[in-house]
Amino acid sequence: MGGLRRLTASFVVSGPCGVAVRDRLKHLTPQDERVLRAVGAHQGTLASRDLKTRCADGLEHSGDTWAARKRDLTGVSSSRIAGAITKATHDQWALARRCQAAHIQKLEAGIKTLRHRLSLPLGEKGTKRAAGGYRSKNEWFRKSRRLAALEDRHAAAVADWQAGRVRVVRGGKRLLNTRHHLTEARLTEDQWRERWEAERWFIAADGESGKRFGNETIRVTPDGEVSVRLPAPLAHLANARHGRYTLTSTVAFAHRGAEWADRIEANRAVAYRIHLDTERDRWYLTASWQRPAVQTIPLETARARGMIGVDTNADHFAAYHLDQRGNPIGGPHRFGYDLSGTTTHRDAQIRHALTRLINWAVRAGVAAIGIEDLDFTPEKTREKHGRRKRFRQLISGMPTGKLKARLVSMAAEQGLSVVAVDPAYTSLWGAQHWQKPLTTPHRKMSRHDAAGIAIGRRALGYPVRRRTAPPPHDRSDRAGHRTAQAGPGDRGREGTRPPTTDRPPGGPSPSGKRKREPSASKTVWDAPSTQQWVHDSLMHTG
Repeated sequence: MGGLRRLTASFVVSGPCGVAVRDRLKHLTPQDERVLRAVGAHQGTLASRDLKTRCADGLEHSGDTWAARKRDLTGVSSSRIAGAITKATHDQWALARRCQAAHIQKLEAGIKTLRHRLSLPLGEKGTKRAAGGYRSKNEWFRKSRRLAALEDRHAAAVADWQAGRVRVVRGGKRLLNTRHHLTEARLTEDQWRERWEAERWFIAADGESGKRFGNETIRVTPDGEVSVRLPAPLAHLANARHGRYTLTSTVAFAHRGAEWADRIEANRAVAYRIHLDTERDRWYLTASWQRPAVQTIPLETARARGMIGVDTNADHFAAYHLDQRGNPIGGPHRFGYDLSGTTTHRDAQIRHALTRLINWAVRAGVAAIGIEDLDFTPEKTREKHGRRKRFRQLISGMPTGKLKARLVSMAAEQGLSVVAVDPAYTSLWGAQHWQKPLTTPHRKMSRHDAAGIAIGRRALGYPVRRRTAPPPHDRSDRAGHRTAQAGPGDRGREGTRPPTTDRPPGGPSPSGKRKREPSASKTVWDAPSTQQWVHDSLMHTG
């Protein structure tokens, strides 16, 4: 293999373990909105206070400190609300720790690249695997200063990691910084303040199996009636028994509504969250619950009916249908999307493209979709790609993590599995072995289409290349025939091809008519002119 890295084995991705559905709370009265705002502001303050305490504990956190925090919150809310707040605090702290570790990894990658390039002579050319030296003394000096800055950041980040310090902003750091750029964001101060407060509210409750309709704090009946258990300081706002407030709005989950109804009628746990979309001035209710772990099918079963190979690009999915032997079927398929604009728009574009892809895979009759196991986390640094700003923006804009999670979830609903493959050399080898042979006057093959074939073949367990090396020119029988793409137990897989008739070369056919002997081809993989080769269908699949 020379300098090529070792490829990791393909595997079937585990199925989804959770479900979330959402519906709008329509026709809320002004009193309903005032109560929801009061509950969100009160519990949001408690959540902020609890998060501050948890961050102060750092690595000294224990079960006793958790219980103490929960007791403090119970007196000003309720036991269930306190449990939901402390659990959300722990999840947020753990997420901050994972982000901190990723930040340290990114700094280490940048420092390593800078040190390597600074150690090279000026003007030394780089290779495909490593960048070369800097072009001038001025650039070398500026990069040396950047190295010092990254080392300082790395030292500070490592010190925070060892001490257990994390920095979390409830409401989001991006929204916080928007306060200083209201003109660019096209927001007034009052609009930003409303959005900031809404993001910091907390109106959520975890489900409880065995309780009525699966949740005691936020209860939704099978008829769609929504009621909220008010915290102790707001109990005077209740309009129902036991300190509850019933909203005038009802919900009806169009998506997975039957599954949701089965759960609440069986009193199984369902978590709810109520939030306000300030841009649209709409209230929403989100229901979520866990599913039993989906058992992944064996890799051989996923390969039994062929594969759909999908190449992920900045603006489209390039997909190709392959049979179980790795042969392309039909032409390439492209499913475009536009990742410009807001986050909501990008998410919708990805969802629509995946919907079209999955529907086509179902019609094709395959059992699995092959996709690259992409992760650009160590590839986004300025030091690795230098002045290639557009390329860095390209890989940074590709939603690899969200894409894989959404594809797995959507494919599972249609009974499809997802096979993840090593992304190494798929575009290079696909273009080398498949782009030109499949290009016809009526079918244009791009590099991305050929990469889809390479990904599909790798998911099926076959090499990317189209066929094995031809036999020697001097004597074809010395090395045998090309390896046919067939199962080990198939007859004639490596055997000698039988002649078409028993007549001698140039002799009469069984019908009595003399046929012209075919002339030898001048291509390098055919046999010499004295040897007749039968055009067997298996030879196209190697």
